[in-house]
Amino acid sequence: MSRYQSLAEEAVRELPAPPVFFGVFAFAVLSLLLYLVLRLGRD
Repeated sequence: MSRYQSLAEEAVRELPAPPVFFGVFAFAVLSLLLYLVLRLGRD
């Protein structure tokens, strides 16, 4: 178990971008999908 935990910690440490970037990216993608769904739903 400790081996997998250390692997997970190393993976977290080597993110290609700050965690805030992933949050903003996810928010933007979900907002775009919601916009498209609501726009297509009006027709």
